[in-house]
Amino acid sequence: MNTISALAGVVIKELYRRKDFYVLFVLTALITLATGTVNFFHDPRIVRYVKDVCMLLIWISALLIAIVTTARQIPAERESRTIFPLLAKPVTRWQVIVGKFLGCWLATGISLLVFYVFFAIITGSREQNWPWLMYLQAIWLQWAMLAVVIALSLLGSIVTAAPSSTTTICFIAVAGILLVGGHLNTVALHEPQPLQTIHYTLYFLIPHLEWFDIRDRVVYDMGLVNWWDCLLATLYAAAYTGLFLLLTWLGFRRKSLNT
Repeated sequence: MNTISALAGVVIKELYRRKDFYVLFVLTALITLATGTVNFFHDPRIVRYVKDVCMLLIWISALLIAIVTTARQIPAERESRTIFPLLAKPVTRWQVIVGKFLGCWLATGISLLVFYVFFAIITGSREQNWPWLMYLQAIWLQWAMLAVVIALSLLGSIVTAAPSSTTTICFIAVAGILLVGGHLNTVALHEPQPLQTIHYTLYFLIPHLEWFDIRDRVVYDMGLVNWWDCLLATLYAAAYTGLFLLLTWLGFRRKSLNT
């Protein structure tokens, strides 16, 4: 456990030494300033519109940080050849995978917290409304979703040759799932065979990341999600995360580090 914690700590320090942290800080400041200007309009619909834009930026930024940070972990170790002394300590390949995952997940969680704290303070000061439990649910569900994305990106970094390829493929895949994944079963109803079977198979195989999106509830103050549903969503994310990490480990243990 100490080995995994040490590996995770290195990943967190690396993220905030790179430009990712500063980009995050600038985006957070811009979101804060944009939200603060709604006081000039005195229209609650404008407030909701700006909140919606802010939440969208939070989701996009968190996805970018999670995917880009994860995609470069294993390839960077191989390129700098630090993977060899790391595995000679000895550190097992499973510990490397879990440590990298945990570091990326915790670093992304810290980033999410920064976004939401600024978002909550600014919107709360304008609306005089502080739905902390709703924000807590939004953070947790988004963080659980990002665990799946990070595990998927880690798997992609084992399969593809370059971090840029992993980043592009994973971002397209995640965006596709979020935008159309929940509609595949409806599309299948209007398709002939075998396309109908293919659509249904994809619908039941892909991780439905859109189930973790409660932005509308935050923006329109629609109240809390049932806590039992949050628990089920967490278990759902944990299952897919575990599956992707297992596949990553199986691929990593068979992969030659000399190529």
